[in-house]
Amino acid sequence: MKNKLLLSMLILPLITIAQDWQTDFETAKKLAKEQSKPIILVFQGSDWCAPCIKLDKEIWSTDEFKAYSREHFIMLKADFPRGRKNRLSSEQEEKNNALAEKYNKEGYFPLVVVLDKNGKVLGTTGYKKLSPSEYIELLNSFIQ
Repeated sequence: MKNKLLLSMLILPLITIAQDWQTDFETAKKLAKEQSKPIILVFQGSDWCAPCIKLDKEIWSTDEFKAYSREHFIMLKADFPRGRKNRLSSEQEEKNNALAEKYNKEGYFPLVVVLDKNGKVLGTTGYKKLSPSEYIELLNSFIQ
């Protein structure tokens, strides 16, 4: 009993700060419409792109960004890993390729695309050496 209580005390805080990343564009649009939130679409190479990894570590993975994004954004990830162990399903690869064809034709990594709830581009950015609050301000500048 003590072990279960201890385990739940350790896991519960992790659940409350977890980033809720979508991987399906249609689901993200549906949620954006239901919740009246913009979509933050992130093109990344999670296992090979150094700026992508820095962006994840310095912005997306911070408690400050997670808390803010949960209330203000629908987060959508289009990952393009190269490592065999990180390989995506063929269905997910097709979805990500379709997103890239529409929103990232030049193939920039990382590319952060701010979309309205219908999928219209409001602005784009990439990795910048900013604090989480400064990055949030940058993303919000495209929305207003």
